Amino acid sequence: MAGDKKTKKGFFRNWIVVNLSIALAIAVVLLVGAIVFLNVVTQHNKTIAVPDFTNMTVAEAQEAAQQAGMRVEVTDSVFAKRMKKGAIRDQNPSPGSMVKKGRRISLTINAINAKKVTMPNLVSLSLRQAIAELQSRGLVVGKLIYVKDIATNNVIRQLCGNREIEPGDHVETETIIDLVVGLNPDTENVTYVPDVVGRRYMNAVDAVRKQSLNIRSLRFDETVKTYDDSLAAMVYRQIPAVEDSVSVHMGDEVTLYFTLDEKRIPAKK
Repeated sequence: MAGDKKTKKGFFRNWIVVNLSIALAIAVVLLVGAIVFLNVVTQHNKTIAVPDFTNMTVAEAQEAAQQAGMRVEVTDSVFAKRMKKGAIRDQNPSPGSMVKKGRRISLTINAINAKKVTMPNLVSLSLRQAIAELQSRGLVVGKLIYVKDIATNNVIRQLCGNREIEPGDHVETETIIDLVVGLNPDTENVTYVPDVVGRRYMNAVDAVRKQSLNIRSLRFDETVKTYDDSLAAMVYRQIPAVEDSVSVHMGDEVTLYFTLDEKRIPAKK
């Protein structure tokens, strides 16, 4: 009897061990299978670089995205006059970002139709007031044309493409407006060249304009490739340089050189 009991007890113990072993083996198989499945589905640790879609058309971006194993979607639009209409201006994630295959890339394109604004009346305003008014409406100050007048730096006429533009006319944003301004020959009509080395595009150009000077040329090095790059670029050289000219005449011209490479910008003395 004692032997039978030991046999039965051993049997049950072996049965429990066997079943636990089977259950453990099944659990391990399921866990490994789940990990493999998730790795296949999510492509664990497998990422690809996002291409640079900047300046492409939407059709070109779609083709490039398909080849790269991802998809694109236009989610926003802005307008920049100096950029090709319909071209891609920005993207999210940014170029070079590492993403998983099949990722959706959001695109911002340059609008086909430009926003229009009303042309203000700048006549009789000072040059600084006129510049501020144009900038507040998204318009661009063009050439300063000096003519003899009793009041220096007062606006006499406003031109668009060599034609008079009337207050109230509708124009596209970023339209260039030239200003005819007065210059009293009986006064000392000199100004100085501001030191704009190290300043970004808009700030540098604005500083030159406010000193009653014209922009002869804007030159960008090889680091500046897009419209947005140009806005972020900094002046690394200017002609005339500050040390080359104590004073200049109103209406004289300045050439600015831009880069995104901070190493090219000389340290201030």
